[in-house]
Amino acid sequence: MPTKAEIEYQILELKSDYIRHQGDIEKLDSIGNGSAVEQAEQRLKDMEQQLAELNKQLAALS
Repeated sequence: MPTKAEIEYQILELKSDYIRHQGDIEKLDSIGNGSAVEQAEQRLKDMEQQLAELNKQLAALS
């Protein structure tokens, strides 16, 4: 089982990736690449689920 510090680090990494992907979506949308935008939005949803799970794990350790 990961430690509290490891989970916190994973959360920070995931948040950073999430922000980067949001910027990528804006770029893809501006050039009109709809299918890539849909894939990127799905990736954001997956990341949100991962973040929720990590927050649950963190809460269980607190």
